[in-house]
Amino acid sequence: MRGADRRTLLADAAIGVLADAGVRGLTHRAVDAAAGLPVGTTSAYLRTRQALLTALVRRLVELDQGELQVMGEQVAVRSAAELAAGIALLTDRRLTGEGRRRSLARYACAVESVRDPELHEILVPRENAGRAAVRAFIAGQGVADPDERTTTLLACVDGLVFDRLVGGGSVRADEIEGLVAAALRPSGGAVG
Repeated sequence: MRGADRRTLLADAAIGVLADAGVRGLTHRAVDAAAGLPVGTTSAYLRTRQALLTALVRRLVELDQGELQVMGEQVAVRSAAELAAGIALLTDRRLTGEGRRRSLARYACAVESVRDPELHEILVPRENAGRAAVRAFIAGQGVADPDERTTTLLACVDGLVFDRLVGGGSVRADEIEGLVAAALRPSGGAVG
């Protein structure tokens, strides 16, 4: 196995360890075990805890960006209902199966990034086809500040995902529809 492939395998295993065992459980030995590799392999490729965390965060961003890119390319947004349906699909993916594990790891890394400028820089939201599709739809509805509304809408969706990861349950369709309606409300519109 090539070095780059081994690093990806280790980063993927680290995501799983972090999701299952938390920050304290993220050790080189735990990653070795999760990857099914001999003890010391992770240390050979990612010498320090910082190197391990950095590789893990870079992999999380790579996976998330890939998912959002594909979704943005595949989901046509022609109405508020289609936008809400696309967001519902994303929230479901983030709360179930491997998406749930990645979400748990992502939030643990977000907390770590508060004290770690390198991790913080890696986790800064990036442009992708999903974000662009949301912004284009909002702009197409005549909303004066589509960039700000897009950021706010996606942050609110992220908050719902976090809330359901911690408290259980799923994000309801009416919650997403309400967020989309708020994003499309004309500036200065009354909050209902």
